[in-house]
Amino acid sequence: ARRHEGAAVGMEVFRSQTVDGVWRQAHAAVTATAERAKQPSRVGETLELLHVGFQVHDPRQRWVISRRPQINPAFAIADALWILAGSNDADIMNYWFPNLPKFAGHGPIYAGAYGHRLRKHFGVDQVKRACEALSSTPESRQVVLQFWDVLTDLPQADGAPRSADVPCNVTSMLKVRDGRLEWTQVLRSNDLYRGLPNNFVQFTLLQEVIAGWLGLEVGPYHQWSDSLHIYTDSLGAFSCAGPVSEEANADSLAVPVDQGEQLINEMYRRLTMLTAPNLGETQLSELATMDEAPVGYRNLLRVLAAESARRRGHLDQADALMADCTNPQLVQVWSGWFERVRSASVGQELPSPSRGTT
Repeated sequence: ARRHEGAAVGMEVFRSQTVDGVWRQAHAAVTATAERAKQPSRVGETLELLHVGFQVHDPRQRWVISRRPQINPAFAIADALWILAGSNDADIMNYWFPNLPKFAGHGPIYAGAYGHRLRKHFGVDQVKRACEALSSTPESRQVVLQFWDVLTDLPQADGAPRSADVPCNVTSMLKVRDGRLEWTQVLRSNDLYRGLPNNFVQFTLLQEVIAGWLGLEVGPYHQWSDSLHIYTDSLGAFSCAGPVSEEANADSLAVPVDQGEQLINEMYRRLTMLTAPNLGETQLSELATMDEAPVGYRNLLRVLAAESARRRGHLDQADALMADCTNPQLVQVWSGWFERVRSASVGQELPSPSRGTT
């Protein structure tokens, strides 16, 4: 990490080969602010660093392994597919994280859904246009994906939010350099414990998928978190583990764009069906079997199916599904999550929101 001189709080840049590496650095820096003045917010007191940069050299190593308690990998994967599919359907995401309405509001849709903002909200499919533009002009510096809508997201004159679900991600900037897709993600607000681990999965997964659609390698992932913070009432509930050994992700999600769009649609269809009530074990196993898909996608689907089985109380089936997963990193993050919830009631979720950074 490099501290910029002259800043009372913030202006940190964290660099590592992996997401877990930068998260550990950020955790140390934010918790070190405890001796400084606390920063109030609309929903509680925080420890805050302003203007924080991250650089991950291998974005495919996208999982925060060190957070305790460990994150739910199925929710993070479901969220990324939900974005790529352009959906704002609240029920789908509420299945994977039942506490989400507490943080993003109640209703049939989420107003700030990132995928809907990217693919439908502004009247243009920004992902499709970005791929077309970069295919035609790889050196372009004008490919900017927009989430923030001033008409719906800028606060009221008294500072009150316009919605319960105001996007924390503001924009993405895509650059092609040396045959690699580099991605820069900008967030106005970012909870280190709840939001950041899932944001890394969301946008490095988008980066890898879109790089594949463009026929490019995956370049570094950059992120700018303008307010990186921890709510002080979370300090007793979350922590950073001691040194851990990270398993590697060797899976590739690279497929041509035409095949890729069809694949995302099919993955999202199965993700949706995995939320259906009264889904039997045979049907669940059939949904988890997608032999025609590349192995990287099959492994993501196994994690989703295993979590669906776990929620239904089919713990042996969940174990069996993950026994077929050939991605050591996914097995590692799933194992941490499964141990966390093994003794919990069927369907019970533990409080770990990904989007409630306010």
